[in-house]
Amino acid sequence: MGWELPDRYFSHQELGDAFMLVTPGRNWLYIAHPDMVMEVTRRRDDFPRCVELTQVLDVFGPHVGSVEGQQWVTQRKLMASCFNEQYNETVWSESISQAQDMIRYWTSRPSIRSTANDLRTLSLDVLSKSGFGKSFKFEGYEETSHVDPSASYKDSLQLILEHCILIIAMGPGFFTKMPWLPLKYRQIGQAVTAFQKSMTDMYESEKASVAQGRSGTATNRTFISSLAKASLDAKQGEGLTEREIYGNIFVINFAGHDTSSRVFTFAVYFLAANPEVQDWLSEELRSVLGDLPSHEWNYATQFPRLKRCLAVLYETIRLYTPVPVTKWTKGNTQTLKVGDETLVLPPNTMICLAYSSLQTDPRWWGSDSLIWKPSRFIKSAGIDSSLKGREGKVKDEEFLQPKRGTFVGWSEGARDCPGRKFSQVEFVATIASLFRDWRVDPVTFEGETIEGARERVLDLIKNDSAMVLLQQMLHPERAPLVWSKR
Repeated sequence: MGWELPDRYFSHQELGDAFMLVTPGRNWLYIAHPDMVMEVTRRRDDFPRCVELTQVLDVFGPHVGSVEGQQWVTQRKLMASCFNEQYNETVWSESISQAQDMIRYWTSRPSIRSTANDLRTLSLDVLSKSGFGKSFKFEGYEETSHVDPSASYKDSLQLILEHCILIIAMGPGFFTKMPWLPLKYRQIGQAVTAFQKSMTDMYESEKASVAQGRSGTATNRTFISSLAKASLDAKQGEGLTEREIYGNIFVINFAGHDTSSRVFTFAVYFLAANPEVQDWLSEELRSVLGDLPSHEWNYATQFPRLKRCLAVLYETIRLYTPVPVTKWTKGNTQTLKVGDETLVLPPNTMICLAYSSLQTDPRWWGSDSLIWKPSRFIKSAGIDSSLKGREGKVKDEEFLQPKRGTFVGWSEGARDCPGRKFSQVEFVATIASLFRDWRVDPVTFEGETIEGARERVLDLIKNDSAMVLLQQMLHPERAPLVWSKR
């Protein structure tokens, strides 16, 4: 994993829609045709997700991404019930509130190098409020009081996520049971202990509320209240065990926070390098939101109309999908049709949906497939000529859903991402808050033109991004940004 991003569609262009990497460990089949992708994702029992890969996130217990069979059915049903429209309204309002505080922080400084850190904070704060009922005021990176990592749920979780690879590799017990470790590692252990205690306290409190009929109603239920109810159902053999509760709390935090913040960072830097797209966004935002104060923005009526904001999300994920999708044949022999041929796949064959090829192949995306161009997702019926300037109202625009199998940003089939709508609402609300009244540019270095600075940002995105645990920009701080009023 990792070579696919710079390779894009070129290997498949040379070798065909499917090729096999033969290794001493396993065989890896890479598929890059939408028909094959849809067949693999439809045949969930024949080509299950390889839970051996996702079980690395069983830091606090098994979760929806790491179980199979009836366990998966139960957990997936619960996750789906959590992501409802009432929940999305909370995501919408909290994202706006956090983004407004963040833009105030960014515009109070001559330049910002902490874009990625601040977007991680925003994403964590939104998830804390909407998922777990815990409110935090946004603090910029330079404002943050660096307290003991065991001081709060948020601080402990933030430290765990920052060192997630290390915790996965060594196991949480390594950091909590070794008093002779260096201070940095002991702090990780303290954070693990504190987060476990926070989860237990939240869970026990909510479980008591559920038992007494005082838990959240259908209109204000959080993840934790839904999970607590599920744990009580487990006593009748229908819900989740306590370890599954803790495992899902952690993976919701990991998936709902880390993936979102990585995509946010790519998007903001792409926008900084493309002022014409910022103007295009502002045109839509002025048309839909006008001069309404942000606290009056309405999820039900305005979110569906912000199609250009959504297009920025799709286009960013198209080029930089944070999480690749991997299936396998498990212990069985399977067949898969490739063009006019039928492949016979032996047991334990890994199957990679070649996201970087699928999502940049000129056959599906045109000759400009390697260029970041959000407008490719918008079909316009024209512009109302009675309205002039940047506030001109684009009418009857349609969001163009990509052809099935050519876009796997949230996976496909029954095991697609249950948080798809969550991520879309959070992204659109945040982008609207940032770009209705503000614009962003890269800071120019000595002797550099603004055009040169924008090219430098695009080069940084292309050449300094890689798969760590997720696809991410490695050193975004190397390109400071400056925000200004429109």
